[in-house]
Amino acid sequence: MGTTWRVTVVHEGRDPAPILPMIEAELAQIDREMSTWRDDSAISEFNRRTETSAFPAPAALVEVVAQARDVSERSGGAFDVTVSPLVDAWGFGRPGPVAAPPTDEQLAALRAQVGWQSLHADREAATLRKDQPALTITLSAIAPGYAADVLSDRLVALGFPRHLVDVGGEFRARGDGPEGPWRLGIERPDGPTDERVVQEVVPLRDAALATSGDYRNYREQAGRRISHTIDPRSGRPIDHKLASVTVIHRTAALADAYATALNVLGPEDGFALAEREALPALFLVREGDGFAARATAAFAALRGAPPSATLSP
Repeated sequence: MGTTWRVTVVHEGRDPAPILPMIEAELAQIDREMSTWRDDSAISEFNRRTETSAFPAPAALVEVVAQARDVSERSGGAFDVTVSPLVDAWGFGRPGPVAAPPTDEQLAALRAQVGWQSLHADREAATLRKDQPALTITLSAIAPGYAADVLSDRLVALGFPRHLVDVGGEFRARGDGPEGPWRLGIERPDGPTDERVVQEVVPLRDAALATSGDYRNYREQAGRRISHTIDPRSGRPIDHKLASVTVIHRTAALADAYATALNVLGPEDGFALAEREALPALFLVREGDGFAARATAAFAALRGAPPSATLSP
């Protein structure tokens, strides 16, 4: 999927030999189904189709799309896996020359190709369907988290219940690390790339964590920062004071998707959604030359609770 992975396992004397082959096999399978970086994947085949009839798809791909649609609906379209034409138009797609920003006319034409409501996932029939022939999907804001969930479940099945899985920066923790709960650092935005600073350390057990922000992937144009995160509703890069948002959830797939949705919505609307969905989330908002940290009630509760505290569904 064009990203990296890292898995840390406390094997407690058990033979770890089966772990690496399992990881490689599972990631290869997910890559064949969900990677837009390869032309022979199931998702690439769906994207090439102009037919609006049902497309038989792998069950895992259908499941991830169904979860994505649910987050789209709950977020009012702030999360939308059909947004890739707009991402490409602003120069944040596959590597290549950066074109000039799209004109209003070009944006209007591209927005007609985007819309999560035109994408349908049928879990029972294992099919995907599009209403718009030009509709395409990219799962870069949910599939890495899903992959972390799959690897975590497979590690438990293999008899390794203590581990930390990281796929593309989306984390899934199970059990304890070598010295208690796994400890993940939430990065302070805008620190030097070669000397990153931790804003807060989160102890994590049997939960997932994902962060979304605009402080690493952006361009400067005419003295203005252009974020890589595109608001599907406007077709334009986000432009607000939220620097990053971290979400804790039961699964890495949903932590990944909700972190993206909250980042698009910004410090006010995003915080409102996080509170409404009872999401443990930490918002880092630009204020002058620094940042203000704002935690949802669920995140604040986890700060003072055992790290194995039950997360809201």
